[in-house]
Amino acid sequence: MLANLWNEITQAFKLMQWYDGVDIVILALIIYQLIKVTRETRANQLLKGFGIILVAAWASQQLSLSGVWWVLSSIVNAGVIALVILFQPELRRALERLGSGRLPDNSAITGSAESAAGSAVDEITHAVQNLAKKRVGALIVLQRTNTLNHIVESGVVLDARLNSQLIENIFVPNSPLHDGAILVSGSRIVAAGCFLPLAANTQVGPEIGTRHRAAIGMTETTDALVVIVSEETGIISVAEGGRLVRYLDMAGLRQELNKVYGRKAGTGGRLNSLIKRRKDGVEKR
Repeated sequence: MLANLWNEITQAFKLMQWYDGVDIVILALIIYQLIKVTRETRANQLLKGFGIILVAAWASQQLSLSGVWWVLSSIVNAGVIALVILFQPELRRALERLGSGRLPDNSAITGSAESAAGSAVDEITHAVQNLAKKRVGALIVLQRTNTLNHIVESGVVLDARLNSQLIENIFVPNSPLHDGAILVSGSRIVAAGCFLPLAANTQVGPEIGTRHRAAIGMTETTDALVVIVSEETGIISVAEGGRLVRYLDMAGLRQELNKVYGRKAGTGGRLNSLIKRRKDGVEKR
């Protein structure tokens, strides 16, 4: 089978004309722009799943698995219509950008490279410490490598310099933006009042409040780190990779923040050492 496939590929290259090359380049650009659009949303995971089904359908056809191929091909045929329905908001934004001559832009969530990472850590730590003392609930999302434009669009864009006073003012009870999360990228507060997806993990206890569920849900699908302050107890928690660690002190919080600002890439499981040292618990929002 592999030999036949290789022969078909080599034969196709021999028969290629210049316009075939142009065709390939155009298709590559379309696919590239599609990836850039879907990277801004959770649709990226759906596209990956659809791609796996396509590969499985092709493999079953090559292996003469007629039953499996029939099932998968039926899913693919219906999946095209399903994708259009599921990706309606993304397709609408892409067409709007195309009509206005603008390509997908991630500059809205790019942190300022001029500000020192240490200053950002100090500002966040100081704000969280004051919020915890006053028992003011807070959700702070720290962006790493994944684009989070879909989170930005759910809130109010600020694009303000990161400072502790602004963070504390945003979460003042009964203020317009205090119920949502703030999104921090580098040394900028990108947006506030953002809505986060709730945890899909069915093992999360019912005692966990909405704020903590949102933090876990955010880290299940992205590499972001989320800092949570409980409004009932003032306990500081951190969510990463779908895991929640509570009872952080200032030294522990600073350690986790230094990991975010000290590395470009974020990986799940950075809290494993803390998880082993700390007793897991639950709390209401």
